[in-house]
Amino acid sequence: MDTLSYNAPGILFPAISLLMLAFTNRFLGLSSLTRQLLDKYRESEDPNIEAQVRNLVTRISHIRFSQTFGILSMTFCTASILFIAVWNIGAWICFGLSLFAMLTSLVYSLLEIRLSVRALELEIHAVFPWDSPR
Repeated sequence: MDTLSYNAPGILFPAISLLMLAFTNRFLGLSSLTRQLLDKYRESEDPNIEAQVRNLVTRISHIRFSQTFGILSMTFCTASILFIAVWNIGAWICFGLSLFAMLTSLVYSLLEIRLSVRALELEIHAVFPWDSPR
């Protein structure tokens, strides 16, 4: 098996960092929106708002999993760099785990985006009933 070079895990660091930044920004936006909707719900107890909050809770959960796997990816990536000099097989294993964690993080992000689009379609349909949700 070839020796893992420092370049391969080194390339992942900026990608993982940018993903974590994007996930954090999405989380902050969702948490702010959730707080606003909870305030509105306390005033009116509208079932539509309750449904929106339930959707947001699920989306926040997906963001949490995205962030968790992003952190795991960064941890394994760092471990692979540490292992390069002393245990090449361990470096490859950690690098593979880092890629797997990054891919899992992206899958959860995709699920959250799909929920986001679905929520927007329902909102549009509430205003324009002729535009049926998919």
